[in-house]
Amino acid sequence: MRAASLAEELRQLVGKANVLDSGVDLQLYGYDAYLEERRPDAVVFVRSTEEVAGVVKACNRRGVPFVARGGGTNLSGGTVAVKGGVVIEMIRMNRVLEIDKANLRARVQPGMFNLEFGNTLAPLGYQYLPDPASQKAATLGGNVGENSGGPHCFKYGVTSNHVLGLTVVLPDGEVAHLGGKAPDAPGYDLTGVFVGSEGTLGICTEVVTRICRLPEGVKTLLAIYDSIEAGSETVSAIVAAGMVPATLEMMDQLVIKAVEEFIKCGFPLDCATVLIIEVDGLKDDLEQQAEAITAICRQHGAREVRVAKNDAERAALWAGRRGAFGAVARITPSYLVCDGTVPRTALPAALRKVAEVSKKYGLQIPNVFHAGDGNLHPLILFDWRDAEQKARVMKAGMEILECCVAMGGTISGEHGVGIEKMDAMRLVCSDADIAAQVRVKRAFDPGDLSNPGKIFPIAEEVAHAR
Repeated sequence: MRAASLAEELRQLVGKANVLDSGVDLQLYGYDAYLEERRPDAVVFVRSTEEVAGVVKACNRRGVPFVARGGGTNLSGGTVAVKGGVVIEMIRMNRVLEIDKANLRARVQPGMFNLEFGNTLAPLGYQYLPDPASQKAATLGGNVGENSGGPHCFKYGVTSNHVLGLTVVLPDGEVAHLGGKAPDAPGYDLTGVFVGSEGTLGICTEVVTRICRLPEGVKTLLAIYDSIEAGSETVSAIVAAGMVPATLEMMDQLVIKAVEEFIKCGFPLDCATVLIIEVDGLKDDLEQQAEAITAICRQHGAREVRVAKNDAERAALWAGRRGAFGAVARITPSYLVCDGTVPRTALPAALRKVAEVSKKYGLQIPNVFHAGDGNLHPLILFDWRDAEQKARVMKAGMEILECCVAMGGTISGEHGVGIEKMDAMRLVCSDADIAAQVRVKRAFDPGDLSNPGKIFPIAEEVAHAR
């Protein structure tokens, strides 16, 4: 009765067609790109800040939890309604509200796809630099929630470096404006608190971003190696030489094979790994940068370095990298995407550890990752219908994260904690650290309604921080 009554109130707020509560619809919105499912009680499509505020107020009055959702690409279970309640679907809030070229700012709604935003800016000569590999399907609201990175984050930083302001609906339905176009607002950096909070503090409804001019020129290189250690050592060598390419991406043989069979990008099938390296900037300087990087690659064992001759060749290389997850999905019923980070110099050791974990648990683990900032994405392949396999996968994933932390890294580079890594939080946070973060959560959300059951390890910490 409670669910039916709430659904009726929501229909009054947003219209009958914008509320779903049939069994089939709820099942479709019960999962994201992680491995778990929970059915919500209702799904509500919203188009404005006012509608979001109305829905949140209705949930708050009834003590009903809610979770914001965009493209459903979350890889750590962040948009799974683990405690039921209402999924607030933001995908129709997908407009660019303002492009302020004079101040290098834009204002955009959170349901816009990352790539679509970039395609809107490009004809005007501008770009938005955070570019997760899932940018075709990932929304800006999700990028904000997870503090997403992407290939260009090595040189230009992650989402938090490019978001200056937010309009948010707090868990009681109040609308707040955090930050803005001007940098360095006085007081607490509440924009920074929200970015990466995984929807646990409220719902973002507008984003103020930095934009920047497109580079004068770009060169993209493909370095080919017969040893994955040589490829990973090259990454550190490039940075140690004082060079900062726009991107440093790496794929191993298993991923290369899957990509080439799927997309046919021209990757060699007989190598151990490839590096995709891109430099950008002034045209007069690009050739010198490319030559210097090519020399470093050869010094560290590259058997061949190819330079894309035109935009078509460059697009083909990037289609392979950005299509890696989809390509691997063709060869396995499911996979767990690990997301740990290590110092660049630890990459060879980390990759050896991943290989040991693969052998230990009898699981195939291809690797594709942002090598420039040490963000690993081992893909643990398995059949989700086999409970024993899934148990081994979860143990293998945790062991990889433990390895990352032991090497001076951390448990997430961009996919967040969600429900996947709640226990792994203890690898990097003390009980006091966790309790302090829970107190921040409680300050914004005393009723624990905004995306509850995420990030923090167990309920006792939540109770302890009250």
